[in-house]
Amino acid sequence: MDSEEIIMICTSDLAGQVRGKGFPASDLESRLVKGIGWTPTNSMITAHGPIAPSPWGPFGDTVLKPDPDTRVRVDFGPDAAAMHYMMADIENLDGTAWNVCPRSFLKRMLDQLEERHGLKIKAAFEHEFMLESVEERPNGSYALDAFRRQGKFAETYLAALKEAGLELDTFMPEFGPKQYEVTVGPATGVTAADQAIAVREIARAVAQHFGSRACFTPISRPDAVGNGVHMHFSLMDAKDGSPVNYDADNKDGLSSTAASFLAGVLSLMPAFTALTAAGTVSYLRLTPNRWSAAYNNLGARDREAGLRICPIFPGAGAAVEKQFHFEYRAADATASPYLVLGALVAAGLHGLDSKLPAPAVCPGPPQDLPEEELAKLKVRKLPGSLKEALDLLEESEVMRDSMGAEMLNAYVAHKRFENQMMNELSPEEQCERYRQAY
Repeated sequence: MDSEEIIMICTSDLAGQVRGKGFPASDLESRLVKGIGWTPTNSMITAHGPIAPSPWGPFGDTVLKPDPDTRVRVDFGPDAAAMHYMMADIENLDGTAWNVCPRSFLKRMLDQLEERHGLKIKAAFEHEFMLESVEERPNGSYALDAFRRQGKFAETYLAALKEAGLELDTFMPEFGPKQYEVTVGPATGVTAADQAIAVREIARAVAQHFGSRACFTPISRPDAVGNGVHMHFSLMDAKDGSPVNYDADNKDGLSSTAASFLAGVLSLMPAFTALTAAGTVSYLRLTPNRWSAAYNNLGARDREAGLRICPIFPGAGAAVEKQFHFEYRAADATASPYLVLGALVAAGLHGLDSKLPAPAVCPGPPQDLPEEELAKLKVRKLPGSLKEALDLLEESEVMRDSMGAEMLNAYVAHKRFENQMMNELSPEEQCERYRQAY
């Protein structure tokens, strides 16, 4: 029997889930113009199934308007369906951006960064995940044996990423059980978040092709090593693309521009963690001594810092100013990449607009420093739960102004409902729910 290929038009929603509608590939030309209908309340579908109380109920109509530059097609041969999708902006019927669209929020923040400060941002998302078909062994960390046991997955996965137009960097077995990490090259602006979606969805598709499952949950059980999404980023001049992050004459190498941007990120990090670590189990991972982020501290070569200045490699052959960049570490795959990058830019804009002074590099693990030194450094512990994070987000006037009241209120309602559902379960049961969802 003949088959006809289907293309999905998708959004990465408030739950960090990729949802959308499909159409015959033969209709592509018309769908690029008219898009496909969508419903506001779809944004209130939680990662675990039930719909959070919706401010829109059954009313309203929106449109998923695809961006042809995000088109991804991975061919698995004649006996399997191709994975074929495009990411979309959610628009009102008059073609304007819908207030609760995560991708439109990011684009708005990027426009403001360029309009107000003449800057663009380059970013790359570094993903950790579990390949569930691999046997768990106690000696698998970074091991050649762990690489061997994933079989043809990595070769097929990296070929699929290349087919989708992503610049390959590394693939490796990580520290945790069944855990692997993939990195791709940086991209400018919204493309970085589009590529983060592709990294996850292609991994899931390739794993399914091999009868396995790629799982990006923040943590698989309370005592396990978690899966982070670390975001590397740098600022550049919007006119000529030159980097603006490094100044050899300033402390820690930070330019005044980068210093104010980072100071804004650090000042708002406790509030916007609700957008970047968006599950209840995310906060099992964001604790001290777990190679994760537990404080809003700036670190240098510190893989427990909330924000770190990344090392320079003399053998890389590039000038220091071209290598100099930063890494945000308090994120995971329960969060939409559009909200992660959008929140970071919103906070950085606050720092630039306010001309915040350069933050100090934390001299050691924050949990080992006296309270008076933490206060002097303006270092705070990140929220210890999703509820606490949502409280801080809701109280933040800067984040409310950046996101808009409708989006912030919808997000908080969505996540409070999820928090209520999960609080009825044990930590082990919550981990299993997130394992199934992500």
